[in-house]
Amino acid sequence: MKILISGGSGLVGSSLTKVLLGMNYDVAILTRNPSTDLNIKQYFWDPSKLLIDEDALIGVDCIVHLAGTNISDRRWTKKQKHKIYSSRVESAEFLYQKIKELDIPLKSFVSSSAVGWYGTITSDQIYTEQDHNADDYLGQLCTHWETKADQFKNLGCKVSKVRTGIVLSSKGGALPKMMFPIIWWLGAALGSGKQFVPWIHIDDLCAIYVNLINEHIPSGVYNAVAPEIITNKDLTFTIAEILNKPLWLPNIPSWVLKIIFGEMSSILTNGSRVSSKKLIQSGFQFNYFSIKSAIHNLI
Repeated sequence: MKILISGGSGLVGSSLTKVLLGMNYDVAILTRNPSTDLNIKQYFWDPSKLLIDEDALIGVDCIVHLAGTNISDRRWTKKQKHKIYSSRVESAEFLYQKIKELDIPLKSFVSSSAVGWYGTITSDQIYTEQDHNADDYLGQLCTHWETKADQFKNLGCKVSKVRTGIVLSSKGGALPKMMFPIIWWLGAALGSGKQFVPWIHIDDLCAIYVNLINEHIPSGVYNAVAPEIITNKDLTFTIAEILNKPLWLPNIPSWVLKIIFGEMSSILTNGSRVSSKKLIQSGFQFNYFSIKSAIHNLI
């Protein structure tokens, strides 16, 4: 099976690539910046300019669409919002049009999505895959993102969408950023600290993609979050406990985060509970059920 990964050099993409290569899959990645440091087949693409090395698509069985500008990279200016949208939504549309144009008999399309589908709000509701999208910025972004993925059904291939929570990894993403102030005794919960944090260990996330690729679980939409529901305060205290560092500062007020990060602060100060029940019922087995086991493994 030939697998093509967009965003293959990112945090999730590089980890998934390593796992798939270890399972002897034929894996290649799409990248704007091919590197001699990567021991893997790389093909150039720049969806913003509608450019792609078409050899990448010849004989491909499954595309895993992970491309996307980090939503927490910088303030959500109008320009940054367009960049986030284009890197996810327009790139998926570009792939669809090229697969259709070249008449590639693609078998499956597995797309990243996000729990942002349910909105940046703090609520006691436990969201499932059947709940509607929110009307805020992330809710609308995820809606367009998933709609582009669903187009691939028109080509007769199976489509899956992975609504991902906060990915915990020692190699990048949120965890090292959270650890840094705690290591220097400057850690604190954000806002009320009561906002929920849907999270997942990088190894479990990669395992979800592998299970979808090899059809060990049915195609469809899944919440890629760990079973244990925690708050921002829980997560902060767990990291501090495992690092054996004190937390003496008061919570960082929401208004301070709003000044620093603007609209983007909503993803820091809000968060709802998200269910992984469908994934478990499909037969998927988590390696990291609890936040303590995940943080212990990564630290």
